[in-house]
Amino acid sequence: MRNTDLRAALEMVALSDPGMVREHNEDAVAIDNSMGMAILADGMGGYNAGEVASGMAIACISTELKLRMPGVELHKRDPESGRPQAHRLLLDAIANANREIFQTARNQPQCAGMGTTLVVTLFYDNRLSVAHIGDSRLYRLRDERLEVLTRDHSLLQEQIDSGLLTEEQARHAHYRNLVTRALGIDDAVEADINDYEVEEGDLYLLCSDGLNDMLTDDEISEAMQMLGSNLPLASQQLVQMANDAGGKDNVSVILAQVKGSFKTRRSRFSWLLPWL
Repeated sequence: MRNTDLRAALEMVALSDPGMVREHNEDAVAIDNSMGMAILADGMGGYNAGEVASGMAIACISTELKLRMPGVELHKRDPESGRPQAHRLLLDAIANANREIFQTARNQPQCAGMGTTLVVTLFYDNRLSVAHIGDSRLYRLRDERLEVLTRDHSLLQEQIDSGLLTEEQARHAHYRNLVTRALGIDDAVEADINDYEVEEGDLYLLCSDGLNDMLTDDEISEAMQMLGSNLPLASQQLVQMANDAGGKDNVSVILAQVKGSFKTRRSRFSWLLPWL
């Protein structure tokens, strides 16, 4: 029981840029097409500790996923939670990364208070599992309609949800980057995790807030629709547009396009297993 070759069914590209104002790039990205894995982190903390946190998050999570995924049937349901095994894999990897970052921040004064946002996705069995913490986002472009699949863990989002601010007012707020949840700040953290069915032609975008703070969703959608057939060019265009709009923060993007089916191959007798 395994996925069909994801390298034929899924195309991925990643790009990260320091922007026009920041001297250091505290974002980090990683992709592995053969695993259907994409990870994006936006670090925070003084003395460049943000890039330490984001780099640790990417290294810890990608390493654990690569080690454990070959022995896990991601689509199968966990007997305790009833959720896909992919969820347990993601949550365990995130918890371990959180612990590593938190302990490093405690033990090394120059890293005190560091943390990072996180978006991590796994494509498998014609599905997508996404876990996220903070205000980095996952978008989906389907049938020319762009939709945000994650919900920011931020003070701004809480005020929008409570009706204190409109979406337009929020675009001009001075505290857009105040997150209410981050990886590595406390000894434990809760990640939001969700599943989505994928369709051929879907185009997914993981991004740091350096992109969506500079561009409207309409501008992002237009660039993705115009250049979606050339993912390297589309990623470069999105970063350039953010920089042209001011580039006030580091900007990172990962694009993933579904080219075909990657349904997990099951035994013809797998329906009997629950009865055995």
